[in-house]
Amino acid sequence: MVEGRQTINSYKDLKVWQMAIDLAVDCYQLTKGFPKEEIYGLTAQIRRAASSIAANIAEGHGRELTGSFIQFLRISQGSLKELETHMLISHRIGLIDEGEFRQMTGKCDEIGRMIRALIRSLQEK
Repeated sequence: MVEGRQTINSYKDLKVWQMAIDLAVDCYQLTKGFPKEEIYGLTAQIRRAASSIAANIAEGHGRELTGSFIQFLRISQGSLKELETHMLISHRIGLIDEGEFRQMTGKCDEIGRMIRALIRSLQEK
């Protein structure tokens, strides 16, 4: 599998997977400051959605079938949209400020574009 000009031997070689891992780590750091009463609410939802993005990219790549990989990439897209929604709610109720919101949604946008590009490249094969 080739991403750009680079040969991909493992999901770990995928730039989109690496960025999704970074996003998940950022989400864990961000939610450390959330109130304790949100531990089973937004904190858990944000962490689950964020970690699901990279996990589904990895799982899809591991299936070794293009159709399955595309399906899991689409699941990753869904988790990304879920994360964006939780970020918006967190922002609107005052758990994250404008700067944090813009930074996190900017990363989500970039990862979303990369996932869509990867899906298109796989569909062209």
